[in-house]
Parts: sequence; structure tokens; C-alpha cells
Amino acid sequence: MDLAPIVMFTFNRLEHTKKTIEALKKNNFAKESEIFIFSDGPRNEQEKLKVNEVRKFINNIDGFKNVTVSESEVNKGLANSVINGVTKIINEYGKIIVLEDDLVTSKYFLEYMNKALNLYKSRKDIWSISGYTPNIEIQREYKDEVYLIKRGASWGWATWKDRWKLNDWDVNDYVEFKKNKKMVREFNLSGSDMAPMLNDQMEGRINSWAIRWGYNQFRQNMWTVYPVKAFIKNIGTDLSGTHSAMTNKYDVDLSERMVELNLNIKPNDEIRIAFKRKYDLNILGYVAIGIKKIGLYKEARSLRNKLIKLFK
Repeated sequence: MDLAPIVMFTFNRLEHTKKTIEALKKNNFAKESEIFIFSDGPRNEQEKLKVNEVRKFINNIDGFKNVTVSESEVNKGLANSVINGVTKIINEYGKIIVLEDDLVTSKYFLEYMNKALNLYKSRKDIWSISGYTPNIEIQREYKDEVYLIKRGASWGWATWKDRWKLNDWDVNDYVEFKKNKKMVREFNLSGSDMAPMLNDQMEGRINSWAIRWGYNQFRQNMWTVYPVKAFIKNIGTDLSGTHSAMTNKYDVDLSERMVELNLNIKPNDEIRIAFKRKYDLNILGYVAIGIKKIGLYKEARSLRNKLIKLFK
């Protein structure tokens, strides 16, 4: 099989990084795969020690065909790190599998991703492959082991060069989009959090590559292939990361077998509705949007996280 390179992004979480690598090493095809690890630089002097601990570990990784580590002297932030790192590797290899440092994989993750990349390459309506799926209700009549959603997942994913190059990271048509209520409603068909996140991005309240990637997928009218059973589990929802939050809403059990892929998979509206419910904003989500708009989100989030840690 023609295996895609793995690209992993790390920062300052040694224990999470160790768990991610150890799980990945147990994967079928790990020993035959190349892995490129991008280590972002510290934001301040206090972070140097943690970043250096991670770098000491990743520079001594084995269990793969080849390990290449790129260390940044400055802090690029996750968005710039992902956009630049993925672009560099995908331009050379034509396809890519992407992980961050807080994702534990099923032993079948690499097999699933590589087989899906090879199978769905010919389908130009497929934007990406997701290794993660939220726990959603799948009707008994649904016989396939994958499904389609017009929203990508940033927790373990894969794509091809010809799709990646379609991204407009500046979102040059945002003003036009924002004024078009029909388009906004359609963008939110895979979760009412989508348009508010894009708005936060364009107004400078967040710095996310993923929401821009999701918007470009929407504009291209393309699908992401999801497994019915997850091959990825996020262990970063413990307040340890820059963008993490304490929640078990997206917790999953990992698949213990490979799934059967269907080249001619078609969208299912009942699954889309169940998926949308998982990502729709609740009352706290709308409150958070309001807090962001008045510029107090970081303070409110910091207080919330302190209270969660206090009462754990």
C-alpha cells in the first residue's frame, strides 16, 4: 500500500505527547510510515522547560520508518503551525495524515486512514477523511460503516494536495457571506457553532485554522468521510492545552476493528441531523459568544477553568 506521511504538531504537553506516540506506535503500518513532527516554540521563558522536555522526547522516538523533527525558535501558534506544516509536507507527498499532541488512536487508525485516502481520492466531492466521530445515534437500517458530513474534524484527519490547495485562508468573501442569511443557515447545517466561530475568527477573537478550513469546505460543497466508530480519542479536554476545555461531551470508545469502506457512500439526512445536534450551541454557548464580543472571554474562561479545577 502507498502510505501517506503522518504529520504531528506538538507544543508543551509531554505526558499527552507520550500517550499519542505510544498509541500510534501500536498501529498497523506504523513501522512502515514516515512521521514528521513540528514542535512549536515557547511563548515565554516559563514555557521553555516544558517545550524542551517535549523536544527531548520526540527526538528519541523510534517505531516508525523515519522520524523527522522540525523545531521552531519562535511561537507560531497552532493555526500557523498547521497551515505551514501541512502545506510543506502535502506539497511533497500529495497526501497527508494529521495529528495533534493530545489524540490517542485505535491500532486500526493508520490502516483506516490510508485505505480511505487511496479509495476516495477519485471522488472529487470528498474534502477530507476524519478518524474521529462523535457518539451519535445511527439508525439500525443504516448498513454502511462510514458516513458523510459537510464538516471536517480537526481531531485526526487526512486529505490530498489538490483539495488542500483550494483553501483561501484569508476568507476573502467573508463580507459577502455574512450578509447572505441563506448561506449562513446552510453553513450551520452541520452545527450552529460554525458561523459564530467564523465570525470570531474574522473579528480577531480567536485564531483558528480549523474553522477557516471548514468554511472552505462549505464553499467547495464537499464532504468529509467519518467512521461510524471512532479511531481517535481526544485526551486534551483536561484544561492542559491552550484551546482545551473540561468536557466529556465528545468522549468516545475506540474502534477495535477495521471498518468496511464503500466508495459509493451517499449522505444520510438522519445522520446529519444527529451530528448537527452534537455541535449545536446550547445556552452557555450563546452566552460565551456574547462574552467574546465584549472582550471578556479570556477572563471568564480562566475563572471557569479555575473553578472546575477547584471542585474536581
